[in-house]
Amino acid sequence: MKTAVYPGSFDPITYGHIDIIDRGSRLFDNVIVAVLNNPSKAPLFNTEERLDMIRKATAELRNVEVDSFSGLLIDYVDQRGANTVLKGLRAVSDFEYELQMALMNRKLNRNVETVFMMTSSRYSFLSSSLVKEVARLGGCVKELVPDYVFERLLEKNK
Repeated sequence: MKTAVYPGSFDPITYGHIDIIDRGSRLFDNVIVAVLNNPSKAPLFNTEERLDMIRKATAELRNVEVDSFSGLLIDYVDQRGANTVLKGLRAVSDFEYELQMALMNRKLNRNVETVFMMTSSRYSFLSSSLVKEVARLGGCVKELVPDYVFERLLEKNK
């Protein structure tokens, strides 16, 4: 069985993330969307809020599981019995960083592959950071995130 882990902060989940999850779910038997719990960062949404939003976004995808982790991704992948890390790429600048991470993960565990998937051109500009900034400044991000995420962004930015 081919299981992929799609890691990220997902603060918040966007349609770009959902695009990768949906397409990844058609390539792998199982996809684990893994929210990184990084205590050195101050996310807008706490881990439980992010998990809840991702679960709602992926509810119709029967082979998608949502979880969280801390520490090294490669350790989490091994603990979950996965064999692939799924990463979305928007631009060449993403690739440079993700290539370094993939090579380090490969050094730490030769049995885990990284698969890069280009995001749909429709979402190639989209990032959680950009969504949060535009929402904080009063711009409309309604078409970039699911409705329940949009509502939560409004609540956070009151």
